[in-house]
Amino acid sequence: MTRRLVAAVRLPHTNVLGHCTGRLVEGSRGTRAQSTFDAEAVFAACAEANTAVEINSRPERCDPPDDLLALAIEAGCLFAIDTDAHAPGQLDFQAYGCERAVRLGLPPDRVINTWDLPDLRAWANP
Repeated sequence: MTRRLVAAVRLPHTNVLGHCTGRLVEGSRGTRAQSTFDAEAVFAACAEANTAVEINSRPERCDPPDDLLALAIEAGCLFAIDTDAHAPGQLDFQAYGCERAVRLGLPPDRVINTWDLPDLRAWANP
């Protein structure tokens, strides 16, 4: 997985690495263990390529887990906090991801969805 993830985040049109572990921790679809990869290498590649790491706020995913999220913060990554909503009522999941970001000390200026639109567009379309 490491080689594939590093290659993906280095692609010029990749802006966000989503579902980085693919895990499911609860829910009607059952559970699935997280994939294994060299997180330090992947997050270093994200930081180098200016590719954001998704903080998936969906309760059954909670991806990446806190230990990997802390590694990505330490690596200097940017982040996108999203709901992974599949229905309008799931948009409230955003609060879970924001709580995790605050709890782990993620500076708000490294969360791309806090940026002004011109800054976000400039980052997304260099």
